[in-house]
Amino acid sequence: MTKSALAILALSSSLLPAADWTQWRGPTRDGQVHKNASPWPKTLTKDNLKLAWSVDLAEGYSSPIVADGKVFTVETKSKKEEIVRAFDRKTGEKLWDTDWDGAMKVPFYAAKNGSWVRSTPATDGKTLFVGGMRDVLVALDLETGKEKWRRDYPKEEKTPLPSFGFVSSPLLDEDHIYVQVGTSLRKIKKSDGGTVWQALGDERAMFGSAFSSPKRAKIQGVDQILVQSRSTLGGILPSNGKALWTTPVKASRGMNILPPTPIGDQIFTASYGGGSFLYDITKKEKFLAATELWNDSKLEGYMSSPVVIDGKIYLHGRDEKFHCLDPKTGKTLWSSDDKFGKYCSMVTQDDRILALDERGILLHIEANPKAFKLLSEIALDTPPTWAHLAVCGDELFVRHLKGLNVYKWQ
Repeated sequence: MTKSALAILALSSSLLPAADWTQWRGPTRDGQVHKNASPWPKTLTKDNLKLAWSVDLAEGYSSPIVADGKVFTVETKSKKEEIVRAFDRKTGEKLWDTDWDGAMKVPFYAAKNGSWVRSTPATDGKTLFVGGMRDVLVALDLETGKEKWRRDYPKEEKTPLPSFGFVSSPLLDEDHIYVQVGTSLRKIKKSDGGTVWQALGDERAMFGSAFSSPKRAKIQGVDQILVQSRSTLGGILPSNGKALWTTPVKASRGMNILPPTPIGDQIFTASYGGGSFLYDITKKEKFLAATELWNDSKLEGYMSSPVVIDGKIYLHGRDEKFHCLDPKTGKTLWSSDDKFGKYCSMVTQDDRILALDERGILLHIEANPKAFKLLSEIALDTPPTWAHLAVCGDELFVRHLKGLNVYKWQ
């Protein structure tokens, strides 16, 4: 295992408590809660899921993260400022806030859901790394909120302002950040924000502003950064940014939003207007190559990242239904009869899935490859919720468009 891969394990196992949620989609960046987290109730009710505290915030899509006894949120205020806030995890008391001018408008056809900040920050326990809409990356001291450094890519490098803003969520290792910003995937120094390398660059106005967030995995024994640009899926060497393999991914208007999902030496993804795809990454002499094993043009992804449980893919599709796919055959094992919102953020524990749709309905689902089984559901009575869930210990963190609610299992 490489030094960088070992550093990732160190970050997840020693520097930060097991019950923290330090980045988008959790400790392992795939919606899996920590193995030592409190077990979920067998049935969700308003009697066993109680509101612990809540705070009012301006709008934002950015998910909350939890570290060092604090909860961190990002918001767009008055259509002008972006604000990062830190709250005490137990009480909800505000500890600090930091703001900057940075708001922008997205294209008219995407504006119905707002032009609010999208990227979810990440922390290594010392520094908070935050993506601002106008392609600005900021590093803040975790204790005080004081700015350590800032990189404004359109200003410093004359890169085009991304049409949809900074959407990709940072991935950290010991000394660096990996994120799609400034028209490409970048490896960035934690110490000062300097760019080490760039990959999969695309400066086309509507295609350079990538949505997908990178993930690190070992495929065919090779440590790599998996990333999906607006048009291309690929595996990138962390050391030098060289592409180990790439393949085009079909999508309407480049709506490749989901992160790549590794399953062994295979990669699953699903796109808006393209369908669902599984690629096999194989060795060919000294090189790796991607071969499409199957695609389902009728089963499209949208914004809901899938989860993998016992080798099966559980996906909330553009059709607003849940689906279970067998990656070995490409067959859809089942699809739910009912629809469940336009978007669902999903987290898993053992054979259970918690899914929060944008209407604020929390679904408790059994991960069963034979049939869709909804165990229980609760309407949380919140404004729309487009941010990803965070689950830490016996706490559930829900960032809705008007604030943050923290619930506890009873």
